[in-house]
Amino acid sequence: MKKLLILLCAASVTTMAGAQAIKAKNDSWKKQYRYTDTKINDLVHTKLDVRFDYDKAYMYGKAWITLQPHFYPTDSLNLDAKGMNINEVALINGSTKTPLQYTYDSLNLRIQLGKTFKGGEKYTVYIDYVSKPDEFKTKGSAAITDAKGLYFINPRGENKDKPTQIWTQGETEATSVWCPTIDRSTQKTTEEISMTVPAKYVTLSNGLLTAQKKNADGTRTDTWKMDLPHSPYLFFMGVGDYAIVKDSYKGKEVSYYVEPAYEKVARRIFGNTPEMIAFYSRITGVDFPWPKYAQITGRDYVSGAMENTTATLHQESAQQNARELVDGNDWESTVAHELFHQWFGDLATCESWSNLTLNESFANYSETLWSEYKYGADAGAEQNYTDMQDYLRLRGEEKKDLVRFYYADKEDMFDAVSYNKGGRILHMLRHYVGDSAFFKSLNVYLSNNKFKSTEAQQLRLAFEEVTGQDLNWYWNQWYYGSGHPKLDISYAYDNATSSAKVFVKQTQQGDKLFKMPVDIDVYANGKKTRHQVWIGNAADTFALPSTVKPDLINFDGDKILLAAKEDHKTLAEYIYQYTYAGNYVDRREALDYAVQHIDNDTAKQLVVKALNDPYKGIRSIALKGLAAEAPDPTLIAKLENMAQKDASRPNRALAIDMLGDFQDSKYEPLFVKGTQDSSYAVAGASLTALADINETKALSLLPALKQDAKGELKASLDQLDVLTKTDADFDTVYHKFTAATPYQKFNETFTLISYLSRIENVDHFKTALDAVTGFSNKVGAIVPKYKTGVRKELVKLRKKKASAAATGSNKQAIEEQLHYLDEKLAKL
Repeated sequence: MKKLLILLCAASVTTMAGAQAIKAKNDSWKKQYRYTDTKINDLVHTKLDVRFDYDKAYMYGKAWITLQPHFYPTDSLNLDAKGMNINEVALINGSTKTPLQYTYDSLNLRIQLGKTFKGGEKYTVYIDYVSKPDEFKTKGSAAITDAKGLYFINPRGENKDKPTQIWTQGETEATSVWCPTIDRSTQKTTEEISMTVPAKYVTLSNGLLTAQKKNADGTRTDTWKMDLPHSPYLFFMGVGDYAIVKDSYKGKEVSYYVEPAYEKVARRIFGNTPEMIAFYSRITGVDFPWPKYAQITGRDYVSGAMENTTATLHQESAQQNARELVDGNDWESTVAHELFHQWFGDLATCESWSNLTLNESFANYSETLWSEYKYGADAGAEQNYTDMQDYLRLRGEEKKDLVRFYYADKEDMFDAVSYNKGGRILHMLRHYVGDSAFFKSLNVYLSNNKFKSTEAQQLRLAFEEVTGQDLNWYWNQWYYGSGHPKLDISYAYDNATSSAKVFVKQTQQGDKLFKMPVDIDVYANGKKTRHQVWIGNAADTFALPSTVKPDLINFDGDKILLAAKEDHKTLAEYIYQYTYAGNYVDRREALDYAVQHIDNDTAKQLVVKALNDPYKGIRSIALKGLAAEAPDPTLIAKLENMAQKDASRPNRALAIDMLGDFQDSKYEPLFVKGTQDSSYAVAGASLTALADINETKALSLLPALKQDAKGELKASLDQLDVLTKTDADFDTVYHKFTAATPYQKFNETFTLISYLSRIENVDHFKTALDAVTGFSNKVGAIVPKYKTGVRKELVKLRKKKASAAATGSNKQAIEEQLHYLDEKLAKL
């Protein structure tokens, strides 16, 4: 499962939650140990025959479920079956159907089998039922926003702008809304699903399509078979009007189901999949285990994506048109994430949600592995660093164990600890044992546990088998413990002993101390010497031999530690680190420090130098770091070059943004040309910049640009479109902002600021400005770059208002607005 949760949204929601009334907490869950469910019966095979009622949003199902007692004899069966109508329950013996007694409470179907079956003795239960997902009321989570299992999208075709689709979402335990089953990750079953659908639609499910039958009533019945066992939460059905684009891997079908409008770009979105399969097969030593791999998109999907076995479902955002893809395939990391689940999660499955990290940390880390392999060391390090920071900046996560047996709800496990922190723990483990041992250990884990459910100890045992080391210390600290170290690092040179001193303090709250191996690189006389040490005390001191004072002592030389660090280096040392240590995080740390000290000319020179960095991500940070700087000839020349020639279109857009801030009419031809760029980012930045120097020209371009606008171009158009509004439109414009979700407000803020330039009514101005600054102050502490952007736009607004006060007829009202704006800027 790839979380839909976006950091900015999460940050804003977290911040605002503090301002809301706090309900009384129910902490009883803290005493409820979440044990793995006892297995009384085991699923063996699940056969379904289903058809859909689009008008009622019902599914009519017949199920033949073959089971066997796990070990002890039993005469009963308990199935999860949520919100259904149960019409018939019977025992099947050849062609004989024997009715069975049962009770049903809308959640659990309890069946008396009529005889006692011994351990391993197979039996088949038949159930005729109706699934009514829209009538089943339940709740989801931050990662999976709904849990009704089966979704009818625009079933009656009433929305002409939305396709009619059906898709399912099983994780965590929602398959049982549409299929009676034992809805636990410990269960593994083969599967056969026959779907009867309107003949105009295609279907997708797990395994292979083995039969298609045209029916006299204009429907078609498709039968899909999965001959390898997998867990019920990974069952999938998809139905709709899709174009199917086919690739292959070693003779196995690799296919992409997209809405017809995206057929021509499907390979640009998903086309790296065969190479990903080959890469993951190679590094794990386990060839892709399933008979095919398909990916399908779903409208109104309740999460980011889901790794249904052989049939991954992606939300509609995966569908990017050609212009969006010019700015980069934002969905590629999700494609990688879900694919790796086919090994970690689908082949070897966490036995309980307490052990969810066995699924999600691997999928999360696969994004780093793929980026590193496909796009180079900088790209992999950037992915790893970003995921780590996304964990470190969230409040409260440090209190949670990675594997945790106490939680309020299983959905709570889908968080930055199971995903981001778990991925970084794997990254550190890879560094500690070495690449060969790391990937060999993954091979042993997968080979020993294929088609089984697992817990974290089995992963430990695989690593111990390969390395020959006792790794309980690592698992106890990182898998069964919480938090991360906060390190204060300082340096000195001792002439008397010719040694470089490194002082490390662990400053995290509480008495827990972390034991970790650390690489320390000493740069002296043009040479790097690496020393491996272990930290483990509240304060550690290391004396490293060096005949001269080092130019740089680089703690955590490969930048792999999961830790919050306060590193006391000088600007000169950071400049040396940028130049000679040189990996992505080394350069980023140096650049971040220089940006924080941008008033220092030497620091600014480093930031300007980074505009020429070979990696686009570093150039992007440098551009953003210089956004508020006064122009000088050197900087202007670099920006002009980047605005036209940078290999990264988003970086071109950033450079255009900065040139636009100069409000110099000489750039008008550049901006006009940029509005026609194939990149939405470049076109959007160009339009905004053009509006600041020639508003009339910019507004004249709106009708043509609206014909194809997404992303940053759409945001720019929205901001300009409000310039055609007046005070008469205040209620509509203001309501759009106040009704927006926290994440939507990040864009809507700047649209509302644009509108402020058109408002003459003082009360309207104050009300809208209060909304803008209130939201900015609320989330600015967590997302400072957003607050900086708001301030920048408000300063530009002030210039426009000051100009209007000098030339307009409503001088008194505008001056009152200016006074109020100045008050807000002073507090922002």
